[in-house]
Amino acid sequence: MWIKQIFMAMVGFSCGLGVAGGLFALIIALGLVAEFADQTHTAKHIFWYEDAVAAGGILGNVVSVYQLMVPVGTVGAGIFGVFSGIFVGAWAMALTEIVNIVPIFTRRIDMRRGLALVIAVMAVGRTVGSLIFYYFRW
Repeated sequence: MWIKQIFMAMVGFSCGLGVAGGLFALIIALGLVAEFADQTHTAKHIFWYEDAVAAGGILGNVVSVYQLMVPVGTVGAGIFGVFSGIFVGAWAMALTEIVNIVPIFTRRIDMRRGLALVIAVMAVGRTVGSLIFYYFRW
């Protein structure tokens, strides 16, 4: 019986590793990591950023597959929620930039002013949504 459990754990871990590897390859291919390094003027540390992305994927995979409980409390859950919101917001903004949703949308509705406010409100909304999701989940 324990051989079956070990086999299932290995298969689950391997499949999760494959999916996470594809996701983080997409993050790097979109240039999200390079853009963050460029915006913060820390391009000389790009390999640290990429290692952090890979480590986050591996640790997230381990926690997800083995359903490890990380006792961080309400404050830790809030901090995790903020970082999750930043991650999801960065993803959403990178994908909208790739497919040119914002320029097409602003042209269609003839928006001439307030684009910066719209983008900021989208980021705040995603962060608040993430905080609410993780607050009620814990």
